Amino acid sequence: MQTEWAFIDTGHLSAAVNMAFDECLLNWHSQGNIPPTLRFYGWNKPTLSIGYFQRAKTINFDAVKKYDCEFVRRLTGGSAVLHDDELTYSLVISERDPGIPKSVTKAYYVLSQGILEGYRNLGVPAEFAIPEREIDQERSAICFEKPSFYEMVVDGKKICGNAQTRKSGVLMQHGSLPMSLDTDMLFDLFAFSSDEMRKRRKEKFAAKATSIKDVINKTLTYETMVAAFKKGFETGLGIHLSPLTLTDDQWEEIQKLAQSKYATDLWNYYTTKERETIGTGN
Repeated sequence: MQTEWAFIDTGHLSAAVNMAFDECLLNWHSQGNIPPTLRFYGWNKPTLSIGYFQRAKTINFDAVKKYDCEFVRRLTGGSAVLHDDELTYSLVISERDPGIPKSVTKAYYVLSQGILEGYRNLGVPAEFAIPEREIDQERSAICFEKPSFYEMVVDGKKICGNAQTRKSGVLMQHGSLPMSLDTDMLFDLFAFSSDEMRKRRKEKFAAKATSIKDVINKTLTYETMVAAFKKGFETGLGIHLSPLTLTDDQWEEIQKLAQSKYATDLWNYYTTKERETIGTGN
């Protein structure tokens, strides 16, 4: 018997609204207002998102402006990610769900089965970076140039990135599934001590990261990605997805959170400790 989940494809939205939407899904599931939910989305503009604990001093904001990018801090941890030509997913599910392991590493492994099946639907021979048998021995180390135990690789190259948080009894996981990579833009958005250092890091990255276009030599549409990964999550997690329709009040809640939190300099440019020093923030 398949487990019933909700599904919503919100298309391309602003950075602030995208992050507010994910947080609202977490809150609504915690309150019992929605079932476990899978969401797919894109970005109105290229967006650089940084992790919850990451300091913004690593970012080259002149380049952010030059490329007309948006900038936002995520609710989840990890390193900076450039969201551009990609499908992004998020999901929420109770920590008490019998299908969710207590171990963070094993929970990633279980939930990422949907991603693995999605890649298979596209003809991408992805596999987990570290086999299941080694999960218990592997320490967590997240870096945008280094695949972690729960992430997908093709021929040893990282092909996606995922992040997770647990709050109010709910596990929320989201991730970036790039169709192609613009490494020139990506590395211009980071601050380096010299152009030579930037060049070396870019070359190192190219040897360790890949995209769907690099693997199958095809340009995919957002709609093709949605269909492949929707089916992938249903197969990989053994779930049935039913449409989720938001109320006007729920949309208003998302917009308010976007403006009061994710569109503010206070949230985006400062870590929790830095905001405490300033004397305000959430």
